[in-house]
Amino acid sequence: MPPHPNPAPNQLYYGDNLAVLRDYIPDQSVDLIYLDPPFNSRQDYNVLFAEKDGARSASQITAFKDTWEWNQEAARSYEEVVETGGRVAEAMRAFHTLLGGTDMLAYLAMMAPRLVELRRVLKESGSIYLHCDPTASHYLKLLMDAVFGPQHFRNEIIWKRSHGHNSANRYGSSHDVILFSAKGDEPRWNRIFQVYDESYVEKHYRHVDADGRRYKHENPTGAGVRHGVTGQPWRGIDPTPKNRHWAKTPAKMDELDAEGLVHWPTTPGAWPYIKTYLDEKGGTPAQDVWADIPPINMVAKERLGYPTQKPEALLERILRASSNEGDVVLDPFCGCGTTIQVAQKLNRRWIGIDITHLAIGLIKTRLDDAYGPEIRSTYQVIGEPTDVAGAAQLAEENKYQFQYWALGLCGARPNEAIKKGADRGIDGRLYFHDDNSGTSKQIIFSVKGGQNIGVSEVRDLIGVLQREKAEIGVYISFAEPTREMRREAAEAGFYTSPGISGSAGHKYPRIQLLTIHDLIEGNKSVQRPLTRDTTFRKAPRSRAEAATNLTLDLGPNP
Repeated sequence: MPPHPNPAPNQLYYGDNLAVLRDYIPDQSVDLIYLDPPFNSRQDYNVLFAEKDGARSASQITAFKDTWEWNQEAARSYEEVVETGGRVAEAMRAFHTLLGGTDMLAYLAMMAPRLVELRRVLKESGSIYLHCDPTASHYLKLLMDAVFGPQHFRNEIIWKRSHGHNSANRYGSSHDVILFSAKGDEPRWNRIFQVYDESYVEKHYRHVDADGRRYKHENPTGAGVRHGVTGQPWRGIDPTPKNRHWAKTPAKMDELDAEGLVHWPTTPGAWPYIKTYLDEKGGTPAQDVWADIPPINMVAKERLGYPTQKPEALLERILRASSNEGDVVLDPFCGCGTTIQVAQKLNRRWIGIDITHLAIGLIKTRLDDAYGPEIRSTYQVIGEPTDVAGAAQLAEENKYQFQYWALGLCGARPNEAIKKGADRGIDGRLYFHDDNSGTSKQIIFSVKGGQNIGVSEVRDLIGVLQREKAEIGVYISFAEPTREMRREAAEAGFYTSPGISGSAGHKYPRIQLLTIHDLIEGNKSVQRPLTRDTTFRKAPRSRAEAATNLTLDLGPNP
């Protein structure tokens, strides 16, 4: 991964987060870290980097895996952590005694060096939030205590993410755990309020004024005798005999009464109350159980279809509590980019890292949808191929990631069957609507990473189009198509779009031949109707808060 001069305000890295952290992120340069590392999530993860001796790690041999396994690679990671010494090594040895050579130990051996690096890049005033499920939370809590110090632990936050599931022989699981630790003794902290639930409002704010505003009656006195002005009688009422004192000065009570905020009961001798309006209260101070943020449901506007996507409200609470505008927020497992999306909206600077081109492409699309194409000038993507040689290297290292990257250049979605080796000639799809029927139409993609190409592959793509009843097929290769391939593509004819808004009758080649050079240089692109694209679920439009001129100082390039 080459150095990146003149860094933009925000950075999106493709690669192994351990390597990125070590090579690119300076000491004490980050204000807040949120991470949701994978564990038994039944998602696909892989490591792309070969060892210096050319050996491929276990996770490279199996490009897609949904759990961590104790194997030679995990054992080596464990030994490297133990050999560094200190509290983290002691914790890992204790885990080994307790767990033995299990998959859980493999997971902890993966997490330990990453947490050490995350502590290094965090400022003294910074905080870290680690999102996990109860399966691993207790082990991760001990590991975080070893890395950050038990004295810097702040909270175990419980997020109620569902209404529960039916489970055999145990209580249903309905929550995630978020471990909140600081690096130093005085982390940045902004008090956060949760909205009152309806039952609380009905019980306590049961009065409604002529304008429809809800309010409650609060006692204007406090416990104990005072000898100053708050202990003196007000309006003929003396709080001292009842071992009370006025909570506000007589002058302030006069002011509230003049504003109509003092309620005088009609019962003789009854004490007054202060009116407190619901819409003037920030809510209740947030506690360590969050039941007021629902998970993303099937019809939520922000839902993108990413299996582990977290609601923006969850990240917004974390960012507001532990960072300020202009601070740097880091997510080393950024997935579909919710942390990045929220950081952008709240005017924080951000650094995102992910190990799949599928995630990087999804994040770029999400930012485009939310803020428009002009957002691209505000961030850099580091680690993606920028020329044909880089693309060829990626194709050699990992054909799946090469396909994800190439499809991302076209805005296409990878075929779900790629990882199973049953793609049936389809590497990706792009869906669109070009009439008022509501029927999705599709473009089929075939991506070739090698140099040996021929006319038979174009014929195969034509057959796939016929089988899938697709409108257009796109063939992407490194080598320039041969004359026979161009002739075969031309014989396939054109797709005529019925069109929307007067664009009827436009013709597009049914078979289109593109090269990696074309896509990188922008010489050619997929020819298709310029109508509504339904390939990815679009993120809703967003607007950043209070724009500020932000720069990201990552120090000297390593």
